[in-house]
Amino acid sequence: MFWNTNEPHGLPRDPFKSCVIPRPIGWISTISPEGVHNLAPYSFFNGVAGDPPMVMFGSGMRSAEAPKDSIYNAEKTGEFVCSMVSYELTDAMNDSSAGYEPQIDEAAHLGIEMEPSELVKPLRVKASPIHLECTYFDTMELPADRNGGGNAICVGRVVGVHIKDDYLKDGFVDVEKIRPVARLGYMDYTSVQEVFTLLRPEVKPAAE
Repeated sequence: MFWNTNEPHGLPRDPFKSCVIPRPIGWISTISPEGVHNLAPYSFFNGVAGDPPMVMFGSGMRSAEAPKDSIYNAEKTGEFVCSMVSYELTDAMNDSSAGYEPQIDEAAHLGIEMEPSELVKPLRVKASPIHLECTYFDTMELPADRNGGGNAICVGRVVGVHIKDDYLKDGFVDVEKIRPVARLGYMDYTSVQEVFTLLRPEVKPAAE
């Protein structure tokens, strides 16, 4: 099939989110200007630079009247934390995705244990194997065709990284032990269970 995205796709559900997969989940914790803690997962999340290390997370349904808590809080306070979602944390992550009101501390409400960060004020998910402490860098506003709100990408600079020693093996992050969870579109998810290595090839001389 071919789908012109300005026209109906004719499928039971929009296939786009299953065409860019798997997408790692950023479990973003922030604090509101009023001091309320917030925790929410974002499947539009990724690292975008390595030197300095930077990450982004994207949010839909954003408007001046009803901004997404995570981006709003990051913009106003200048900080956020991303906690990696391991397979054992899948249910807790999913529970925190519900649309709670801004005055609700999702972690406290759901019994998700948090712990202090080193360099920023937002807390981090204690059971998570890896945490990225971030300072706010910028927000990119994106168009929104149908939802009546807006879309935005929030970019942060990673200023601190926590890796639990149990998830290091010979000095490397043990991905197979963590089993990071990723989004596949629709209501489908996956976790990393198989890893293979590819070495970057050298440039081959052109044939004469």
